[in-house]
Amino acid sequence: MRTAIISDIHANLEALQVVLEHIKTQNVEHTICLGDVLGYGPNPVECVDLVAEHCDWSLMGNHDFGVLYEPTNFNAAAEQAAYWTRAQFDAETDKETAATRWEFLGRLKVRVMYDRFLCVHGSPRRPINEYLFPEDAINSPVKMQQIFERFDKYCMVGHTHVPGVFTDEPDFYPPGDVEGVYTFHDGEKVIVNPGSVGQPRDLDPRASYAILDDDRVEFFRLEYDVQAVVDKIKAVSELSDWLGERLIEGR
Repeated sequence: MRTAIISDIHANLEALQVVLEHIKTQNVEHTICLGDVLGYGPNPVECVDLVAEHCDWSLMGNHDFGVLYEPTNFNAAAEQAAYWTRAQFDAETDKETAATRWEFLGRLKVRVMYDRFLCVHGSPRRPINEYLFPEDAINSPVKMQQIFERFDKYCMVGHTHVPGVFTDEPDFYPPGDVEGVYTFHDGEKVIVNPGSVGQPRDLDPRASYAILDDDRVEFFRLEYDVQAVVDKIKAVSELSDWLGERLIEGR
């Protein structure tokens, strides 16, 4: 079952459009989203509409939760962006359209069992908020053990905006270490992170996503018009310029 995995769009329309166009060329059967459609970026409404149209389902990310409910434990820029994002949905004058969008957000799932994969935004232990960083594979053995105990064999996460594969060795394999393709091995447990469509944080500003195909996952990086998004963010007084500046650096 060839499946495109996208995550952490963060209201970046330009990046999402490029990724969706690329997915069309990859002969995929399904497209799923691991959450954080919203937050930070200048086009939340458009991104929600595209995810609703093109994805089989989407998970609830912490920024989606913050817009739908309350942005707790956010820094000042993220909190302000969450309130601004909510106002964009509230500004919809067509009641039916507005209701459809809020219903979509309200139906976002905390966890989904997709074929052999447990899918969560953060981690199996705390599905919306817990970060699973590459360095945890070496520095946090108890955390990794507890997380791997919470699923049978395969898991997918987003949230950190860093693509790669965790194994229960434990280890972490970024796409560059495996030439962009990781093949699952008998007897191992794995966690796949497709990286971020709209706000990469591995010092590579290109949009990131992955395709799952039976016993392997392939990672893709795509150029998009970063400056256009930066300019849009600067044009919105409620969004911090810093949110655009870090897109350029991929951090």
